[in-house]
Amino acid sequence: MSRPPSELAARVAVGAALAAVALGALWLGGHAFWLLCVLMALGVLYEWAGLAQASAATRRLAQLALMVPLAILSPLAITPPVMHSPYFLALGLILGAAMFVGAVTRRGFLAAGVIYAGLPVLALLLIRDQPRGLEFAFWTFGLVWLCDIGAYFAGRAFGGPRLAPQISPNKTWAGALGGIALASVFAATLHWYSGLPWRLTLATPLLAILSELGDLFESWLKRRAGVKDSGTLLPGHGGLLDRLDGLVPVAPIAALLVMLPRIEGLWR
Repeated sequence: MSRPPSELAARVAVGAALAAVALGALWLGGHAFWLLCVLMALGVLYEWAGLAQASAATRRLAQLALMVPLAILSPLAITPPVMHSPYFLALGLILGAAMFVGAVTRRGFLAAGVIYAGLPVLALLLIRDQPRGLEFAFWTFGLVWLCDIGAYFAGRAFGGPRLAPQISPNKTWAGALGGIALASVFAATLHWYSGLPWRLTLATPLLAILSELGDLFESWLKRRAGVKDSGTLLPGHGGLLDRLDGLVPVAPIAALLVMLPRIEGLWR
């Protein structure tokens, strides 16, 4: 289904603004990137709680619980001698926050939202903190963005059979393949010009598929809740969940791939 020109224009303008903010924070790193990730996590959790039809007080409780591991990931905590490597601790605190929210609210779905919102932030900050973190984080963001762009335009251009009509009627197989292809070209270009490691380049098509599965999962969540968008924050896009659904499953796997040489070194 084609979008009205005004809605498409708003979608492009907001998308460009979001990309500019994300790339600017990514370039600056440090507190700027941490703050962006924190806002993303709290916004995603707020919208997830909305899909769960949680009260305002319950939403705030979940956000406050998530703030503990997010604070541990602050550059002030990461810088020695305060705390040399907080990432493993933050992972435990995210799981602990989810258990706390689940126990207090007796809402397993809301507890899962704490992990859904917190784990990608942990992964993105870990990636950015590596020696080639700027490049690797740019690859992570870029493959998700270009997968989404490729899917959108390939779907509009070729149409064809629906990918998952019961979940998201507008998505097509042509769009899915177009998204995978554009993300793969992006990774191959980075490999050619900047030496993106082979393990990341070759994994990109699989991560693009994972991004599309994340999109479908969020569509299923909205259908389950009986809403069209997860929120109204972003004109032409809906909510933060609608924009970050592909990044959520990709970021943790990307972090594992980035850290793979260090992980292998631990076993030698």
